Amino acid sequence: MVKRYRIASSVISLAYNSHMVNIGNISLPDLPLLLAPMEDVSDPPFRAVCKQHGADLLFTEFISSEGLIKDAIACRRKLDIFEEERPVGIQIFGGDEENLALAAQIVETVEPDLLDINFGCPVKGIVGRGAGAGVLKDIERMVRLTAACVKATRLPVTVKTRLGWDEGSKNIEEVAMRLQDVGIAALTIHGRTRNQLYKGQADWTLIGKVKNNPRIKIPIFGNGDIDSPQKALEYRNRYGVDGIMVGRAAIGYPWIFREIRHLLRTGELHAPPTLEERLAVCKQHLRKAVEWHGSIGLREMRGRYAQYLKGLPELTIHRKRLVILSTFEEVEAALDDIGSTYKGLELEWEPIRLVNYHENCAL
Repeated sequence: MVKRYRIASSVISLAYNSHMVNIGNISLPDLPLLLAPMEDVSDPPFRAVCKQHGADLLFTEFISSEGLIKDAIACRRKLDIFEEERPVGIQIFGGDEENLALAAQIVETVEPDLLDINFGCPVKGIVGRGAGAGVLKDIERMVRLTAACVKATRLPVTVKTRLGWDEGSKNIEEVAMRLQDVGIAALTIHGRTRNQLYKGQADWTLIGKVKNNPRIKIPIFGNGDIDSPQKALEYRNRYGVDGIMVGRAAIGYPWIFREIRHLLRTGELHAPPTLEERLAVCKQHLRKAVEWHGSIGLREMRGRYAQYLKGLPELTIHRKRLVILSTFEEVEAALDDIGSTYKGLELEWEPIRLVNYHENCAL
């Protein structure tokens, strides 16, 4: 269903040039929409529903290079990818050149479309191990780690990072050029420093400077605070990025990819999903979670029901009922009951606001 919504002319006044975006041998559409790698979020069931609703490039949860080498079960499981997800990238992190290179070789064996290095996770436990955003303190080491990965694999290698360690060390322009020089195929920049964590607003100004630097030839993707189609279009027009990565706003709302793409193509806003659509995708996500995780999938979905059903009358009551159910069939029946109870109800749905949700390393 598509409805016409009036939007401010200033949002759509700047047109963008249509062109394909290439990462190695991967061809993506004009202004590709990327799903961020989010710890405990970006698993195969979640990636599947985002792909169905318009995400062009997906990333796994980040994976410890040391865990892969030690054959940690949890890390190995994160290597699971499926044909319907492609193109899909596997993201790894680590602070040791030899281990990161060996992890890259392990990743290559499962044949993802690309390998991504996480130099942006701000969580203390990761930073303290000299990985993630901890590398932002030592650009020489970041370059060496990246070069080691590029040399170790035939996969296209990309990087995701932040503006810098803190307000006084926003060195992303230098970082972009040096990482390009050692062979990365694309760069995603989150518009915050490590010290900001997820607080305040993402600053895309430096992302735009990197993209518009004549020395930069690789695709530059922007990330941070994209929670509406209007903002995606506005930021693309203002900063000229090659693509946009969406993280938190897609949790419980995979339709954001569809809505962004529709606005880009038509200049009009797509109608929000109906209750029927929400329930159908929630059940689809649940089914895939149980298929992939087994009974653990039921437990992991308990935190997702409120996200999919946001705006529903008496949501708290329905959520409490859903989370105590112990089988897929029981949850599916309860969701069907909700659909019958509120059949025909029209609500103006909105995705989760970024200020109200936090997850580890959702760059």
